[in-house]
Amino acid sequence: MLRNTLVTSLLASSALALAVAAPAHADKKDRAQEAIAAADAKLHTAESIGTGVEVPAATAAARAALMQAKEDLSAGRKSASIQEAIRASALADTAIGELQRRKDNSLAAAHEAAQASAAAAREAEQQTAAAAQDRASTAEQQAMTAQQQAAEANARAAAAEQAAQSSAADAAAARAAAATQPAQVETSVTTQHTGATHRSTRTHVVKRSTKTVPSDQVTTTTTVTQH
Repeated sequence: MLRNTLVTSLLASSALALAVAAPAHADKKDRAQEAIAAADAKLHTAESIGTGVEVPAATAAARAALMQAKEDLSAGRKSASIQEAIRASALADTAIGELQRRKDNSLAAAHEAAQASAAAAREAEQQTAAAAQDRASTAEQQAMTAQQQAAEANARAAAAEQAAQSSAADAAAARAAAATQPAQVETSVTTQHTGATHRSTRTHVVKRSTKTVPSDQVTTTTTVTQH
């Protein structure tokens, strides 16, 4: 829309230029009227695209110059009217140009903001993907460690089971060997010698000694050994 407005403004400027550059013999009143009409059209175009809000000072100055041109023409000041109309048209061009510059800057800022937002989104996505990859790698490593620990535990359990089976086999073999081996009987004979007890009996008349004959004690011990 703004491009179409600029085209309209250029057409109005061309009309104003033609009005000013009219032959010298042309009536100044006609040229002033044409200049006022061209300036009025340009100012209307400027206000329609929002210069009254975005560029109020230049728009107001253009409106004031146009009013002065009309007053000068009404008062018969044809040359002054033409000059004021030209000034009004120039101020309208200034307002349109400033509005276009601001819109261009706004579009550029929006474009830069969009690019920055897209770059930030890409960076955040990359960081998220990297973090997810790190978590997956850590989980995989933990799973491998758990599998290795489980394998080691299984190996220890198998070794313990094998040792238990070996111990049980050894115990069974020992019991079987003990059951088939005959018992051994050992007999020991112990002989104890006991010395004689000497007894003396004294009287005033007769002196007589009595001796006890030593006797041997025999002890027999039988030991049965079961293997």
